[in-house]
Amino acid sequence: MKLKFLISLLLFTTVVFGQKSLHLYGGQDHDVYLGCLNCDDISQNSIWNSIGIYGSNISSTSIWNSIGIYGSDISSYSPFNAITSHPPVIVDKEGNFYGYLTANNIKNDRADFKLALNICKYYKEIQKDVAGWYKKNLQLIYPGEQVNSIRTGYKK
Repeated sequence: MKLKFLISLLLFTTVVFGQKSLHLYGGQDHDVYLGCLNCDDISQNSIWNSIGIYGSNISSTSIWNSIGIYGSDISSYSPFNAITSHPPVIVDKEGNFYGYLTANNIKNDRADFKLALNICKYYKEIQKDVAGWYKKNLQLIYPGEQVNSIRTGYKK
């Protein structure tokens, strides 16, 4: 099950979004930047950078902070609250809307692409090991090769 998730997550992100980076904005008016959804793990804005302000599980602006406003499963601003009314939005640099990142199955305009759905499904595991999940994804798709980007699949 996890293997299917990891493969679909990386393939979907690489093939569908290619070079287009998707960004999360949270808060009541969606004016708080929460990071890049599909940037690689060394990008300072990436939710996959476990030492960055958007990928750390102790940062107040990270969806991976399980006790934070944007990562707790009881916060109305978290994507992981199944009854939230104010989940983060997903947009590209041009401001095109891709949906809400939310575990709330009845939220109108919920993002329904695999990456968003799987983040919401496996968030508890990801919160415990952001870097590990990122690296596992790459190793499963490109076994035995060194790859440096979830977004492009570019190999060194």
